[in-house]
Amino acid sequence: MKLSEVLNNITQLFGQDIAIDLGTATTQVAVKGHGVVMEEPSVVAINNRNGQIMAVGAEAKHMAGRTPGNITVVRPLQGGVISDFDATEAMLKYFLDQIYAKFGSLWQFNRPVLVVGVPSVITEVESRAVIDAGKSAGARKVYLVEEPIAAAIGSGVDISEAHSTLVVDIGGGTSDVALISMGGMVVDSTIKVAGDEMNAALVAYIRHKYNLLISENIAEEIKINWGSASKLSKELEGQVAGRDLLTGLPKSVKLSGVEIREALLRVVDQVVDAVHATVEKSPPEVLQDLMTKGVFLVGGGAQLRGLDKYISGKLHLPVKVIATPQRAVVMGLLSLLDQVPLLEKVQVREQRFL
Repeated sequence: MKLSEVLNNITQLFGQDIAIDLGTATTQVAVKGHGVVMEEPSVVAINNRNGQIMAVGAEAKHMAGRTPGNITVVRPLQGGVISDFDATEAMLKYFLDQIYAKFGSLWQFNRPVLVVGVPSVITEVESRAVIDAGKSAGARKVYLVEEPIAAAIGSGVDISEAHSTLVVDIGGGTSDVALISMGGMVVDSTIKVAGDEMNAALVAYIRHKYNLLISENIAEEIKINWGSASKLSKELEGQVAGRDLLTGLPKSVKLSGVEIREALLRVVDQVVDAVHATVEKSPPEVLQDLMTKGVFLVGGGAQLRGLDKYISGKLHLPVKVIATPQRAVVMGLLSLLDQVPLLEKVQVREQRFL
């Protein structure tokens, strides 16, 4: 056995490598052997005067709308792409530093491998930025994997088999629809319509109907607490407060589940159309697979009540939501750390940029 192989075996025995789902809305971090150890909003607060990072994650998100003029709260990933390279690098380094502080002794003799889930629309420049950020934070090697591939693996799908699987990953900034077979994407599409657009639709609906201005953070709470895509046996409702656009004063209104669903379906229907279009472009040979295995619905958006039932009714296909759809990507990435040959095969850099 070669020395390099011996060292690699030692690494596999003692190295605790890292998986990161770098999402538009949320970043999740998992450590091999420990599972998911961090789940934070993908938000950064920056001091405009000196460029210093003031806060990252939940702390930065809480600062939104409450900061003085010299501090800006940004989401460095917008619409599934990296809109602020420096903030993305700072955010990634901050999260990794937190992990190192907690598990640092595990990497005393061997720096970790880092596998990062990225949008399928990532560019070469963006991929290089993520790789450089990971290495500057201490990783000895960085792999990038497209999120639909990781999501399929995290859903328990054997992507190496010849049977096809349709994965719909509804995140914060994008919805990825991918037909996966034999370790690759046969047909895929990405639309910039997902959880953020649902929040924006609620803001617009409430503003138009009630002359009430609410923030997107409040809209997200409404979606999570009372939102649905299908009629519920017992409809939900809730009180929401904001600024009356006529008087400029605080005001609250009661929203019914029917109203909330009306606003959300304007966005959900765009996702359904994207899935429909992907099915239409799929080879006829895979249609039997889709009718048998159905659609795997993952991502934070998959948690919307009744969404699986709604999509199934529209497409006449079975739709499955796994137990923790919001963690499908990071769990798939974590699984790939134990499947190095498959990881080497599916990584973005080898697929697209070499």
